[in-house]
Formats: sequence, structure tokens, C-alpha cells
Amino acid sequence: MWRIALLLCCWWTASVASVALADDDKFAKWEKEIAAFEAADQKQMPPKGGIVFVGSSTIRLWDVKKAFPKLPVINRGFGGSQTEDVVHFFERIVLPYEPCAVVFYSGDNDLNAGKSPEQVAEDFKALEKKMADRLPNARFFVISIKPSPARWKLFEAQTKANKLIREHCEECCGVPSFVDVVKPMLGADGQPPEELFVKDRLHLSPAGYAIWNKDR
Repeated sequence: MWRIALLLCCWWTASVASVALADDDKFAKWEKEIAAFEAADQKQMPPKGGIVFVGSSTIRLWDVKKAFPKLPVINRGFGGSQTEDVVHFFERIVLPYEPCAVVFYSGDNDLNAGKSPEQVAEDFKALEKKMADRLPNARFFVISIKPSPARWKLFEAQTKANKLIREHCEECCGVPSFVDVVKPMLGADGQPPEELFVKDRLHLSPAGYAIWNKDR
């Protein structure tokens, strides 16, 4: 019997190690960008208690210091990332700043990679739990998945994911706060106007960011 126990123990240990290595490989592509944030912090650490903007390239390209000049903002967006990437690096790109608020955007990369709206919502719930556990006194704002000409084929899936995320926010009594940018980004024809985007028809132009900056 002890031999069976020993074999099971060895199998379990190897399985856990294999999963850990797989996770490391999965997120390794972001290590350079995350390390760059940490190097910048070593040179000049942002003051504690600021507002951290985190998420994909839509966040990374957002000039939040210009958009919110009177607020202590910190941009920790990294291009091409998905929600699960933010969850994985939360302790390195959010927690060190002990923020009073976090503004999060992601989701269209997730859906474009083949994830279902339900999985996107579950990944968001994992991030929300980290916020609740580690930063219970901080405000948490989640921006809805934006419509774009380049990914218009995903609009139905985006709408479903946004609905699930909004419902979760409502179940949490509005904590986090759901910020809907879909309606103001659609024209009279129900399509996202081209002028709101740069040439790739995915990332926001100054006109697109102007909508996000307004009343935010």
C-alpha cells in the first residue's frame, strides 16, 4: 500500500510542477513589459494612493496624464494582453501602488482569441475577487468592451460579455462600477464611426479617446 501512496505522491507533485511550468510559459511573453514597469518604479516610484489604469493596448495608448491632469494617474496597460494576464500580474502591476482606484479595460483581445463571453466574464470575476481581497477599500471601474470596425464581427459576443460583466457588477451592489462606452461610440446607423479609430480600425484615435475622457 505504501508503494501506491508513494507513486500517487510522485505523480501529484509532477502534475503540479507541470501545470506551474505551463502557466509560466503562458505568461512569459509579457515578462519584458512587466519588468520594464518594475525598472521604472525603481528609478521613481509613483506615490501611493493613486489611480491605476490597467489592461490591454487601449489602456496602454491612452494618455491618461493628459486626459486627467489633476489626478494622480498611473498607466500600466500592456498591449495585446487579456483579462487573465492582468489577473496573473496583479501583484506586480497594481498592488505595489496601493491605489485608491483601479480603472480596467480588456476583453476584445480575449474574444478575438476564441474565448467565449462566459469565459471573459469568469476571468473578470477572478480579477474582481483579487481587488476585493487585496484592495477592499479601492474603487474599481471596469470599462465595457468597445465596438470597433476591425472586430465588428465580434459585436454580438462583446454585447453578451458586457451584459454578463454588468450583471456581476450589479450583483456586487455596483462595486465594481461598470462604465458603458458602447452607446456613445455608436453612430446613428448603429455602427462605430471610422473617425473614432486609427488606421487599424481597432485602436482609438484622439476623437475616440475624447469620448472616453468625457465625464469619466
